[in-house]
Amino acid sequence: MSEPVALLGGRLRQPDARSCGASALVAARMLVDADYAAAVTPGVFARDVLATHRRVTGLTGHGLQVPWPRALGTPPWAVARELSALARTGAAAARYATRIAVLRPGTAFDRVRTAVGSGRSAALYVGDRWCPRHVVLALPITPGAPAVPHLRVYEPASGRVVEVTRESVVGHRLGLAGWQRLWLVVTPDDR
Repeated sequence: MSEPVALLGGRLRQPDARSCGASALVAARMLVDADYAAAVTPGVFARDVLATHRRVTGLTGHGLQVPWPRALGTPPWAVARELSALARTGAAAARYATRIAVLRPGTAFDRVRTAVGSGRSAALYVGDRWCPRHVVLALPITPGAPAVPHLRVYEPASGRVVEVTRESVVGHRLGLAGWQRLWLVVTPDDR
């Protein structure tokens, strides 16, 4: 699996200060739908991110759901639900779950590496010492490709794909849009 060219170019930035989670979800869709990815321009990306943000925070997204104030961003259970709904060609969709990472960031990093190593995306909620404030997307690795010690992460504030090491996660030195701590991960539920 390779990332769409548009995702690698750094042009697909979140359209406002609250839509990082929705931007990660649109990027995840691009990874599993090549036809959609080929049609995405910065304008289409912004439109789809804002529409996704309205849908996942509204009263009815995928059926009836608890509404969430858009000003607070995208709730992790909505990200889990959306990632669960995405299916790769030839594979069943995975059921995603949210896990607290702030107390054991190394274990959470390892969980995300396992997810991306199996060809699945994962979302990471990062923030300061007090709370999560930003969402990024760990990009999948093509199954069978050599394992790497870091994660490749789509960072919606800059629109870039950056590397995140285990050491930066454990040491609270992420530097993702200025946020340093890993708070939550949204990964396939392998229970």
